[in-house]
Amino acid sequence: MEVFLQQLINGLSLGSIYALIALGYTMVYGIIRLINFAHGDIYMVGAYVGYFAATQGFGFIPSLLIAMVTCAVLGVVIERLAYKPLRNAARLAALITAIGVSLFLEYGGMMIVTPQVRTFPDILSNKIYPLMGGVQISFREIIIFVVTITLMLLLQFIVHKTKTGKAMRAVSHDNEAAMLMGINVDNTISATFAIGSALAAAAGVLVGVYYNQIEPLMGIMPGLKAFVAAVLGGIGIIPGAVTGAMLLGITETMVSGYIDSMYKDPVAFIILILILIVKPTGLFGKNVREKV
Repeated sequence: MEVFLQQLINGLSLGSIYALIALGYTMVYGIIRLINFAHGDIYMVGAYVGYFAATQGFGFIPSLLIAMVTCAVLGVVIERLAYKPLRNAARLAALITAIGVSLFLEYGGMMIVTPQVRTFPDILSNKIYPLMGGVQISFREIIIFVVTITLMLLLQFIVHKTKTGKAMRAVSHDNEAAMLMGINVDNTISATFAIGSALAAAAGVLVGVYYNQIEPLMGIMPGLKAFVAAVLGGIGIIPGAVTGAMLLGITETMVSGYIDSMYKDPVAFIILILILIVKPTGLFGKNVREKV
């Protein structure tokens, strides 16, 4: 039972990070039906911005905010330069462009910051708090939970209580009708990219603080797994992305704890295959009939 509870805590920590990345995937897909494969690399950029801010003497909160703002701007720039010109093009063209942007960020990052692994500064205490029996939780895990819950609540507030959120929901429901009602669709899409990119940057800083290491290709596997989490919960559905991320994080840590850590990556993609076969719309998705 102690091993189970410890792995559960570890899984929730990992799932929280996946959730912040998966939210960006699901928001962008919900608005323009695009799978932004460059999203995992924005998470990497956020980790590096947080790293450089921390090395300049900034604390955890300022480093987190600087990374989020920087990546929000980067998300808007990518959307305007790479995706907006292809808004009415075939989906395959946009998908290929997303892969191209991903490779550009990865290898551009390697050219600028070098491929070497960097050690993230200790800007948070790693004090361990014992719970029941041999179960324990670290201060960094507590911070991950607090930051993730805070950002998710803020996102829910933006989506449901602000004009921008109302516009995002309208564009997601019917792009053309929203435009006819006077909503600036381009600005709404840019706002969606900005919010999703800021959340990914927060995840990057949290990973840097938690694991103490960052490198230019760190966004590949977490980005793919966050995509799996979004599909598992129902891509385009915000609560589904969070639920899918938590389930994936817990599944990975349980596999690592009870079987072998070498199987945690294959398990994630086995889950993707199974969910696409059994319920392609995800746990929270619904089949929608279309009239021909």
